[in-house]
Amino acid sequence: MDAQRDRPTPQHRLIRALTLLTATLLLLLVAGGTPASAHAVLTSSDPQDGTVVRTAPRTVTLTFSESVGLLDDSFRVLDHTNRRLHTGRPTRASGRGDTARITLPARMGKGTFTIGWRVVSADSHPVSGAFTFSIGQPSPTAAALPAEPSSDGASTTLYDIARYFAYGGIALLIGVFAFAAATGLAPARGPARLGWWTLLAATLALFLLRGPYERGTGPATALDPTLLDDTAATRPGLALLLRLPLLAVAVFFPLRPVEGAPLRERLRLTGGALLSLALALTWAMSEHASAGIQVPAAMTSAVLHLLSMAAWLGGLAVLLTTLYRSPEGLPARAVTRFSRLAFASVLVLVATGVYQSWRGLGSLDTLTTTTYGRLLTAKLLAVVVLLAAAAYSRRFTARLAAPHETAAPVPGPDRDPGPDRDPGPEPEPEPEPEPEPEPGPAPGPGPNRGPGPNPGLGLGPASADRRRLRTSVLTEVTVGVMVLVVTTLLTGTQPGRAETEAVAAQQAASPTLGASATVPFVVGSAAGRGKAQVDLTPGRSGENTVQVVTYGPDSGIVTVPEVRLTFTLADQELGPLDAKLEDKGGYWASDSLNLPLPGVWTMKVTVRTTDIDQVTVKQDIRIG
Repeated sequence: MDAQRDRPTPQHRLIRALTLLTATLLLLLVAGGTPASAHAVLTSSDPQDGTVVRTAPRTVTLTFSESVGLLDDSFRVLDHTNRRLHTGRPTRASGRGDTARITLPARMGKGTFTIGWRVVSADSHPVSGAFTFSIGQPSPTAAALPAEPSSDGASTTLYDIARYFAYGGIALLIGVFAFAAATGLAPARGPARLGWWTLLAATLALFLLRGPYERGTGPATALDPTLLDDTAATRPGLALLLRLPLLAVAVFFPLRPVEGAPLRERLRLTGGALLSLALALTWAMSEHASAGIQVPAAMTSAVLHLLSMAAWLGGLAVLLTTLYRSPEGLPARAVTRFSRLAFASVLVLVATGVYQSWRGLGSLDTLTTTTYGRLLTAKLLAVVVLLAAAAYSRRFTARLAAPHETAAPVPGPDRDPGPDRDPGPEPEPEPEPEPEPEPGPAPGPGPNRGPGPNPGLGLGPASADRRRLRTSVLTEVTVGVMVLVVTTLLTGTQPGRAETEAVAAQQAASPTLGASATVPFVVGSAAGRGKAQVDLTPGRSGENTVQVVTYGPDSGIVTVPEVRLTFTLADQELGPLDAKLEDKGGYWASDSLNLPLPGVWTMKVTVRTTDIDQVTVKQDIRIG
């Protein structure tokens, strides 16, 4: 009796399984709890970062790698005393969605000014930063540049948690409908209610937290009417608002199949498919698919990916709940039908996943060089494990259903009744008409019985097949939760393609700071040892300014009678090109050096230390 009491019941095992899933989810949430990477990147500004202008500009213009949304407080202009200057409302430059512009005050004075900015990427993620420029000449400034994009940790964490629950809610809600439609079983109302309430609560939380998340303020500002109005006017806010009436319709949607009315049943299935499609669209219109290349194809792929994920993982959760809680036998044929739905969902997931991976990565190098690529690699490994578990379940359910797909032999006067049926009493010797069978209950399911009038019943509450299927499905659900968590992390991470393109755009738009080389030389004795520091600005093909400073053995600046400098590009048979240096009183310089092509040039430096002592040294230098 004590041993029987201590044996864990199915309910206890379910609680432990859910505890394991919750712990895994929380662990991944903590591991991925870093702020979401922004997806729009500042590619250029006018004035440029760090430049010195003679007169105060009338406007400041920023250009980004993709379209951005502007906030009322998108710009802050601070002078060198850290005092904020009054600016106009942010607008667009030439009507382009990837630009932002503000008007500066008429009288700004001299010194260094700091521009802080915060905008929202096209795929709903905020991005912020700062840069400086100077009027007249640089000056010490009390305005500190932020080391990283400004955000509120509490608002960001709460917003990310709400996104996790939203994914879980839609997976359960659509999974219940898909499972019932595929198997013909009565819908699981417990998971349906849990999915509906979870998605409703997560949607409301996301709408309230959207304003603080975009602006980098604390959760206390979530009920600010101004922020709520601004959120309702944005595309992510509109998507969340559209989700609410769809959830209201879902309350009255009939989940139970309509018996004996094929037309009404087809209308019910069509309505459920359209409702699921509309819910999935509220994700696609505000996530990665809504920005970047091939937006229509990307949004279609995102919707199909989400629907197939929900049908598979949500359906697995419903199946797991049924296996643990249903006191009746589970029809093996129903499990087989869901297995076919899961297989079709896997095919859609693979096809859309390959396309989304290509669109997000751009190249295989980003798999290891970007955060998005590393997260995608982790997801792919988890999906491989998930597919292996699903393949085992599919083979198992196929074997389980195989005996029930062959019709049982019908006993008769000239047939063997079979080993699994009671042959009944021996017939009387004299021929008598065969008696009509008495009405009674149909033979129940059992490990050694044929399908009878309810074919496919073979997963009773205590059957070994049911226990094995529970273990298999629990494995799929566990790995599926991990995949869902990584997927949610991916939606908050800048795609590898966008990161690579943004870096390239920044490099193309920003000026090259220059090329530099140190050339050691020895003339005569140890006293003739020294080095020449050669600096080229901007260090790229075309016109360059060159400056040469000579240092002695003690690393102090020394003056020499003459310095000559030539450049040769051997593979193009260019040169030598004389820099035509002039003595500037302590250093040698020229502003007329023209290097027509990029490449690795051979630089020849000739330093004459006395009237009779000189040395020539060669060194390669790369010109961009």
